Amino acid sequence: MMETKDQYILNVRDLNVQVKTAEGMSTLVRNINFGMKKGQVLGLVGESGSGKTVTSMSILQLLNRKNMNIQGSITLKNKELNGLKEKELREFRGKEIAFIMQNPMNAFTPVFTIGQQLVETIRSHTTLNKKQAKELAIDVMQSVNLPDPEIIFKNYPFQLSGGMLQRVMIAMAACLHPSVIIADEPTTALDLHNQLLVLRLLERIRSEYGTSILLISHDLGVISEMADDVMVMQNGQIIETANVFDLFDNPQHEYTKRLLRTRPTLYFKKQPYTYML
Repeated sequence: MMETKDQYILNVRDLNVQVKTAEGMSTLVRNINFGMKKGQVLGLVGESGSGKTVTSMSILQLLNRKNMNIQGSITLKNKELNGLKEKELREFRGKEIAFIMQNPMNAFTPVFTIGQQLVETIRSHTTLNKKQAKELAIDVMQSVNLPDPEIIFKNYPFQLSGGMLQRVMIAMAACLHPSVIIADEPTTALDLHNQLLVLRLLERIRSEYGTSILLISHDLGVISEMADDVMVMQNGQIIETANVFDLFDNPQHEYTKRLLRTRPTLYFKKQPYTYML
């Protein structure tokens, strides 16, 4: 049966991104095409500088259009995002598409408490009042197993560890039940224990809410544990796309084979899940 674009929650077609330089226009990503179905975890893997983050920033429409040229189609639930005005994009970001970044400290404003920022995020996308938004924020923090959510609610970002901040950021994303979460290297800055907690939280959000997750990582151990399908990126292009088992068992591209040979994290796949990472 042929797949149609209506099957995809997120659909990226013919995405090309160029940046203005002193020498002229330089291409950062070229001819990117993929679709994500409801509840799918799609891995995007490649070395640093391969174009992974530029691709995610394009989807979120966070690139500076003054020096960037973004061509192609990016649809979320059949709504075209590319070229939308900032006011229209704000209605989508957070509510329909959420972003979990590598450094959680960058996601929070240092002068406001965690609770103030959670409540503001919830109220900007719902009709809940302050009291209801606080109750939802506390409930969601409990659901991601954060200890003493009432205390965390009153804390400032600098008072929390990186691992706890990352879990708060996931709670913030989860509370609005977005259709898509883009997780850009969500475990890189964390210790082994918190890496596993974050992966379990993402898996739970996917299973409970049917959220689709674009999981961006250079760590093939993380990709092998979480992803259903994998795209491999090199020099701004997707050079191979496959089911996760096919990719690891039978990689086709020489670059993919090299990535698989040079990543020791692969061997964690042979151990029981609780010891992964």
